[in-house]
Amino acid sequence: MQIGSKFTIGVHIITAIDYFKDMDRVNSEFLAGSIGVNPVIVRTVISQLREAGLVKTQRGSSGAELAKPLNEITLYDIYKAVGSVDEKEGLFHFHEQPNPDCPVGRNIHSVLDQRLMDAQKALEERLKTTTLADIAEDTKQAVGNESNEKKE
Repeated sequence: MQIGSKFTIGVHIITAIDYFKDMDRVNSEFLAGSIGVNPVIVRTVISQLREAGLVKTQRGSSGAELAKPLNEITLYDIYKAVGSVDEKEGLFHFHEQPNPDCPVGRNIHSVLDQRLMDAQKALEERLKTTTLADIAEDTKQAVGNESNEKKE
């Protein structure tokens, strides 16, 4: 199972809002150019981030800003905000009707379900330990490294 691209788009949006915070307007068109997607997708994700209390937008004003300090926003917050996982089904969508007449089909849920729930829980716990401050700092470091490489 794959977590949709809205998760990484959300991380990109928040990181870019912080990185370009001194610019006049960090709007959906600008962010779409950075991300390489249609501005409609950016607006959809910004709406989800806004509903989760992670970014602020104002009516009649073009642009978005952070609603919280980066060290108070985790990857998990974005993961939840953009609906990365269906709450009912979880991260791993299990095929619906294994064959009860097959010994594997009869037992696969009892053997695999808890392991998959544990794997999802481990992923989510790890996402909770990484803040967007970590991501922003690493991004600034990467940009600085690029600048140093060009000088050489």
